[in-house]
Amino acid sequence: MSGTTHSIARCYNLAPVHVRDYLDRIHAEASPESTLEPTLELLSNLHERHLCAAPFENLDICFGVPIVLDPTKILDKIVVRRRGGFCYELNSAFAWLLTQLGYHVTLLSAEVALPDGRFGIPFDHMVLRVDIDEAPWLVDVGFGESFLHPIPLVDNAAGEYRLDRQGEQWFLLQGSTPKYRFTLAPRQLADFEEACHYQQNSPESTFTQRVVTTRFTPGGRVTLTRERLVVHRGAERIETKIENETEWSQALDEHFDIVLENA
Repeated sequence: MSGTTHSIARCYNLAPVHVRDYLDRIHAEASPESTLEPTLELLSNLHERHLCAAPFENLDICFGVPIVLDPTKILDKIVVRRRGGFCYELNSAFAWLLTQLGYHVTLLSAEVALPDGRFGIPFDHMVLRVDIDEAPWLVDVGFGESFLHPIPLVDNAAGEYRLDRQGEQWFLLQGSTPKYRFTLAPRQLADFEEACHYQQNSPESTFTQRVVTTRFTPGGRVTLTRERLVVHRGAERIETKIENETEWSQALDEHFDIVLENA
């Protein structure tokens, strides 16, 4: 995005992020943390609210702002600066919140399905395994358009999104279409650093090829690219062509509460 007249890179003094701050960020119940029991009902509620509040976006990549897999910086970006991010940021931040609330969370690595039938690079995508009363659930708030609530981590679960196990490989399917594959091998945040660098710098990465910002809404989804704004409300689809930089910035502010600063 060379030649842009805006910037989203600023210097911040990183203050500690507390659970209450995070819950406020995603418009979740802000009662005392001790009353928030790590139940499936709460997890499902937090999952949906996160997807509606914190957008999937690659603005930093398109503006040349390095993304570093540092938990403090990630929490500052998503909670304090009220931004979104891509999978490594959104899912690692959500993992922090869930851990603080008493959930047992494991980072997993996934490979995204490509249009030609192949799969992406190792550590292409980060997903979460959350165990509740010894029952495992697949959690993912960092994939863009995907499932709204956690999926039971069992073979051939019912629903629009389901899981298919083939040996040690698990496949997330939407209908019969693979979205990504993963194993249950536990990972650490540092394991994703090489892939995170690739996603930000390789011309073959989808994140360097176009800018996109998207999130769920209570009635559907809103997605903004440089060319168009698409708003889904139930069965209704409204598409607006983006004519220039000003219209794009205004849409970013109106639909995602992201304001670009003058360079």
